[in-house]
Amino acid sequence: MAIPAPDPLHQHGLPTAGIRRRLASLLYRRQTLLLLLLLTPPLLWFGVVYLGSLLALLMQSFYTFDDFTMAVTPELTLANFRAIADPANPLFGANIDIVLRTLGMAAAVTVACALIAFPIAYYMARYARGWQKGFFYIAVMAPMWASYIVKAYSWTVILAKGGIVYWLVQALGLNAVLEAVLSLPVVGGSSLSTSNLGRFMVFTYIWLPFMILPIQAALERVPLSLLQASSDLGARPAQTFRTVMLPLAFPGVVAGSIFTFSLTLGDFIVPQLVGPSGLFIGNYVYTMQGAVGNIPMAAAFTVVPVLLISLYLALARRLGAFDAL
Repeated sequence: MAIPAPDPLHQHGLPTAGIRRRLASLLYRRQTLLLLLLLTPPLLWFGVVYLGSLLALLMQSFYTFDDFTMAVTPELTLANFRAIADPANPLFGANIDIVLRTLGMAAAVTVACALIAFPIAYYMARYARGWQKGFFYIAVMAPMWASYIVKAYSWTVILAKGGIVYWLVQALGLNAVLEAVLSLPVVGGSSLSTSNLGRFMVFTYIWLPFMILPIQAALERVPLSLLQASSDLGARPAQTFRTVMLPLAFPGVVAGSIFTFSLTLGDFIVPQLVGPSGLFIGNYVYTMQGAVGNIPMAAAFTVVPVLLISLYLALARRLGAFDAL
């Protein structure tokens, strides 16, 4: 029979149970101390790693880049920010075009995801029962388990000429319609895989689950008694949806838009693989940092999505989106 090792606390005359009891009693009485002990490790990690890296990035955005020697020197300058925000700067036009292109795509993807996600989330919340609800949950979350890179590369094959989309268009006799759409200036491209429309389709597919789940959660919290009261008061189904259901579910839409908007704003893989050659913010930062080596300019440009997302989060908070997360 094995003999347990002696407790070192007992060897020194310190009763283990008594110490644990006093420590538990102290933490029970001092809830603030308990909360501090629980939050200190993650807050240290957040403050040192995340905020520290952001501050280091912000500091590098004021550094100077020598175009001749390709060297970065710690000489503080505002030239990088002038290239983004000063209309008198020669680079302002190209830089603002990148920002507006990215913003337009992020807004379009967010609206499309909301329009597609709402009917799915509404059916999940109000009509799906038992195995149906489980099936919908798995169907929505299954694409999130696949590799992001694999999905992006798969779409380049799906949208290419000779792919399944072109086969379906040809089978339905919609070739002329597709060619007319691709000829539009806003779409731009000789095929779906090299057009803004193809890029928009890929973004919408990839971020759609991030919109469905918050809307579904918001709809689940809408009391059925409110809908029944609206019907008892003579409101038609369309009126009930417009005046009761939609306002109560709107924070869920805004909560989902936080994901779709911010993820599209900072993505650089999909714009690299699908669509025309126009740069997005993520592509520009990647090119400046990797191919060119202009880290100060890349750091300055990363401030743009940080500011845009901060403003968006402030607006979302006023609309009650955080309550729906």
